Amino acid sequence: EVQLVESGGGMVQPGGSLRLSCAASGFTFSSYDMSWVRQAPGKGPEWVSIITTGGDNSYYADSVKGRFTISRDNAKNTVYLQMNSLKPEDTAVYYCNADRISLGHRYDYWGQGTQVTVSS
Repeated sequence: EVQLVESGGGMVQPGGSLRLSCAASGFTFSSYDMSWVRQAPGKGPEWVSIITTGGDNSYYADSVKGRFTISRDNAKNTVYLQMNSLKPEDTAVYYCNADRISLGHRYDYWGQGTQVTVSS
């Protein structure tokens, strides 16, 4: 059974930090690009960051560039999102996503999400 389980969310004051984790199981983690996507209340999903299979390349939305860092540990089947200098507009449910295209088939898995609230 494929599972993506996010953790590490919570409430933090503006300027604070959180580290999200996403533990994967049930598929070959190291073969998948991993992303974080967030959804704020009343808004559509917003892509946040992606890291490629080996961890060599990562990309960020302009809204988080310079503040968030994505990383992965393929030995632990886990992807992380270090979030620094948090702002109220970072408040959202954060989801991790595993994505792979192989032989014309797309394999796309999602976690249940973890709530991040930035408020004073």
